[in-house]
Amino acid sequence: MRIGLLITARLKSSRLPFKLLKDLNGYSIIEHVIHRAKKIKNVDAIILCTSDNKQDKPLVETALENGIYSFLGSEEDVLQRLNGCSTFFGLDYIVSITGENPLFSIDHANILIDRMVANNADFTYIDNLPIGCAVYGIKSKALKLVCEIKSEIDTEIWGPLLNQPEIFNVQKIEANPYLQIPNLRLTNDYQEDYHMMTRIFNSFPHQTLPSLESVLQLLHDKPEILSINAERTQLALDNEVLQRINQFYIHHKNKILELKLKIYQNDF
Repeated sequence: MRIGLLITARLKSSRLPFKLLKDLNGYSIIEHVIHRAKKIKNVDAIILCTSDNKQDKPLVETALENGIYSFLGSEEDVLQRLNGCSTFFGLDYIVSITGENPLFSIDHANILIDRMVANNADFTYIDNLPIGCAVYGIKSKALKLVCEIKSEIDTEIWGPLLNQPEIFNVQKIEANPYLQIPNLRLTNDYQEDYHMMTRIFNSFPHQTLPSLESVLQLLHDKPEILSINAERTQLALDNEVLQRINQFYIHHKNKILELKLKIYQNDF
């Protein structure tokens, strides 16, 4: 069994251009993510998944400099990119991390891997962590199935395509109670987010990887930092798209299950 930790990353952002290369107390945002990824246990390969657009070449160079693999795939279809990477590297499970989240929970990533494997889960997610702190687990066969049936092309927000308990074995992990602050933004979508992250990382020793617990303690001690990005809200999947996805699974349930049986034939 092979588990890959896949970091999805592009440099196309219009709200915060080239955000993944921005500095946070000595390392770029994407380097912080890579360094945290290396702390996760029971992973066979760490792979930076980006596109074949020449704009993203600096990310490939960063991966090489930091001793991890890179994979170039679809620009817009994130799930196809992940699926292509999973197939190329012969993975059985993937753990998906977003490159703009340098404070994802290492502890919960380890919990997720254990739970995912123990339950032979298709899709595993962590509920109620601050925004930007969760990771996601996907069985490669589930990823292949979704990519064969889906009609959506822009899959930057792809959770609803896999969080379908009528089709998939979905496992939800509740975050530790003292970390359940689901409306707290610890990500890098906007300039205000980056300013907040800069304040956070500059509060710790140079080039260190602060734990999520220590960051929350800092925000408790210095609540004024929270005001920096307080006006920003997390983008969500358009409700019309969400309804379209749900209706697709309802109307095609039997055909999807038939295809699943073929793809999963060695699992049953």
